[in-house]
Amino acid sequence: MNRSTVEEPGLGYDDLPRLMTLMTGDEKHSFSATSTLDVLWVLYSQVLNVNPSNPNDPGRDRFLLSKGHGPMAYYAVLAAKGFIPVETLPTFAKYDSILGKHPDGVLVPGVEIGSGSLGHGLPIAVGMANGLRARGATSQRVFCLVGDAESGEGSGHEAIALAGRLKLGQLTAIVIDNKSDSNGWPGGISTRFAVEGWSTSDVDGRDHGAIHEALVTPHSDRPHVVVASVEPKS
Repeated sequence: MNRSTVEEPGLGYDDLPRLMTLMTGDEKHSFSATSTLDVLWVLYSQVLNVNPSNPNDPGRDRFLLSKGHGPMAYYAVLAAKGFIPVETLPTFAKYDSILGKHPDGVLVPGVEIGSGSLGHGLPIAVGMANGLRARGATSQRVFCLVGDAESGEGSGHEAIALAGRLKLGQLTAIVIDNKSDSNGWPGGISTRFAVEGWSTSDVDGRDHGAIHEALVTPHSDRPHVVVASVEPKS
């Protein structure tokens, strides 16, 4: 089992609600943010090989937040794990802050891409995983968190199909299913990935043990998707 190399600054999961309250202002997208909180915590606490003291280490795992329009939970986890100072959280969305309404891959340590436009993250993750494999970097994994409301974007359909055909075993997608997809998918979200050759797991998006088990499920011969069903915390 791969575990994170993140250095703990003394903050844990129970501190995350307090950290999130430090971020105020308009367009917080609170429900979008809180629906991702548990998956993000498990990723950064138990799964990702990343290090806040060297966030650009070529040997790191890559995490891409495609669901970038509600980044408060992401910023709280990054602060708890030492990527950004806790003192930056109250600056959220101010004109001179590094913490924008969408995360910025240039400004925020540990953030791989700028995101927020729905449907962009998974195609980038597919290209990133394929590029790593082409360079022989087979130990670095790529994780991408998307929202169910992105399901209608054509770029997502194309990314799912291509990843399955390329058998990108380094790629894991996590879909947060908080019932915000207005169109739905016959048979559930997992089926759209399965028909394209992905392995799939469906979990309770608040159950840390189930999330962890799904994220570390071996899938070396094909990409994997974890569909995490949640009721957003208020």
